[in-house]
Amino acid sequence: MRITTRHAVRTVQTLCVTVTAALVATGCGRSEDSGPGNDAPAQIAAGKAKGTVVMWSMGDTDEDLKDLAKKFEQENPDADVKITAVPWDAAHDKLTTAIAGGNTPDMSVVGTTWMAEMAAMKGFQATPTSIKSSDFYPGQWDTTKYKDTSYGVPFIADTQAIYYRTDITTKAGIKGALAGDRAGYLKDLEAIQATAGKENPKLRHASGLVMGFNSWIFWVPMVWQQGGDIYDAKTGKFTFDSPEAAKALEYYASVPKQGLAPTDRADNVQGFRDGLIAVYQEGAWAGGSFHKDAPELDGKWKTMPVPYSEQPAGFAGGSDLAVFKEAKNPDAAWKFAQFLTEPANLAAYSKATGSLPPAPQAWTEGKLTEDENMKAFAEQLEVSKAPPAITTWQQIADAIDSELEKLILGKATVAEVQKSLQSKATSIGTGR
Repeated sequence: MRITTRHAVRTVQTLCVTVTAALVATGCGRSEDSGPGNDAPAQIAAGKAKGTVVMWSMGDTDEDLKDLAKKFEQENPDADVKITAVPWDAAHDKLTTAIAGGNTPDMSVVGTTWMAEMAAMKGFQATPTSIKSSDFYPGQWDTTKYKDTSYGVPFIADTQAIYYRTDITTKAGIKGALAGDRAGYLKDLEAIQATAGKENPKLRHASGLVMGFNSWIFWVPMVWQQGGDIYDAKTGKFTFDSPEAAKALEYYASVPKQGLAPTDRADNVQGFRDGLIAVYQEGAWAGGSFHKDAPELDGKWKTMPVPYSEQPAGFAGGSDLAVFKEAKNPDAAWKFAQFLTEPANLAAYSKATGSLPPAPQAWTEGKLTEDENMKAFAEQLEVSKAPPAITTWQQIADAIDSELEKLILGKATVAEVQKSLQSKATSIGTGR
């Protein structure tokens, strides 16, 4: 999910919260003899796929996905895959409406943060046991799970790395990447900031900062890096009031507080391109964007893993493949999902689209780390972690975004943010 689409996605998600909550509360018309946590794994029959598979993909028409579908059809002559593109800003509503009405396609690409919500609606079949979790990065596999049951297969991974402008950082005396530990990283940012207006005339801030929507993606991993979490699945309680969360908030606020990052909703991509900021954190799509839209920067930027304090950790997101309970041809749908997530096909799709494959073997087969700037993402995927698989996650995420903004703008202290988050999250709850 590219960040340029996230505001649109958020709008739809927000609009759908109320609708979805109502649908979840009523069980969406599904039978009571099965449900999240009680679903038996689907079965994949022996032999080739037959019949029509209707699939929804997200975003623009995906010609690379259609190419893989053609390959599948060649290997399965009696199968016919029909793929319909669904704009991201309409996807959540379309999916929840289809599940509620029992009028779904056979399968779909589904945003990872929607999986728990739609699994709770009894929308998806449980993943067949013939599709092995061990073939995928643990954090990416966890994005498919709800109530300890998997309801999909990872297809497109998403995590973040640090982008830095080497033409700017070298003028600050930094040879190679910035420090990988938080304390050293902060000192490097201070050194970069000292060159603003001097060695680096255009530079305004050493680092960029994401405020508002999806800022939780950058903060929650800081809690994990401290060895803590924001939710305890065993007790079902939120833990925003923990010492680990406090340390993560202190660090998050320290960068803009020292003037090392802007305190407005600046466009980090454009700022990086223009040399207004030297460093910022983003997904792999940004590298492709720089190469395509700002080729003059080729050779002037690199990537590195996200710095950490106690232990490395990162965000696991992206998109999964799910087969609907109301699928008319579930066997062929699962066979297509299995085909798409074979290492060779994941590698081919990644090379064609610039996306990150969620399976280590795909990285090996595609020799993806031969691209120096992809190595940081491979390292991050090894330590990536999914947010809590609860149906109310989007509401919790919105609350985090709001409180982080108050913290950055100096409108709330760390203690006040912790108290507010703990109260709001507890009030929102975890849904079904």
